[in-house]
Amino acid sequence: MLLCIDIGNTNIGLGTFDSEDPIHAAPNGTWRLSTRANAQSDEYAVLLRALLSLEGLNEDDIDAVAIASSVPPVQGVFATLCRRLSIEPLIVGVGVKTGVRVRYDSLHDVGADRIVDAAAVYAEYGGPSCVVDFGTGTTFDAIDANGQYVGGAIAPGIEIAADALVARASKLGKIELVAPPKAIGTNTAHAVQSGLIYGYVGLVEGMVERFRGELGNNLQVIATGGLANTIAPLTQVISTVDPWITLKGLRLVWHANNVRTI
Repeated sequence: MLLCIDIGNTNIGLGTFDSEDPIHAAPNGTWRLSTRANAQSDEYAVLLRALLSLEGLNEDDIDAVAIASSVPPVQGVFATLCRRLSIEPLIVGVGVKTGVRVRYDSLHDVGADRIVDAAAVYAEYGGPSCVVDFGTGTTFDAIDANGQYVGGAIAPGIEIAADALVARASKLGKIELVAPPKAIGTNTAHAVQSGLIYGYVGLVEGMVERFRGELGNNLQVIATGGLANTIAPLTQVISTVDPWITLKGLRLVWHANNVRTI
């Protein structure tokens, strides 16, 4: 069984794949953890065992691991954990086969998750396409008709924007990130929700329009990340929500670098 691990700045996504799963299948077990830069490998080992047990699995069922990480210290912790299980993990980075030609000024500047997403999206949905990832940042990644990663855009994530607003405005409290009844809020909570949720809908629609101008009107837009299901129903420009696109991409990258099948 292959364990795929997507280490983000806020959350860690984990998913398992069996060898008989179709190549585009969603992971058969998925979990999310909070990213903690000061956590030790023993702590994550305890959590991993507990999560696996919920699905009737244990660590002995895992015989391969693929990792994409935006947080080097946590990447190191999980690499140590894997080696304690006698598994050498595949860590996506420069030199690892991804099947994606990167047309970025510096390969070192592109997050591993963005390249893995591009691999999965092109394999499953084709190109040209755009991945909108609602994570710590809201990222837009562009894949052309030939499957090349041609760049993208990065904006602050919705939760970061909300936290910054609350921190700088003394009269505002924590606001639930859901769409208000209408765009014109008649109380402070609804007004803030409108600005955040509908504001980010406008951001997505504006960026997609610009990407279409550069990549073509047949652009497909795939949304992923924690708030994808909040934003997607409010706009027509998002074609598909795929919450586990990064894990599916990690599986593809693992296959590209290994002869045996998992």
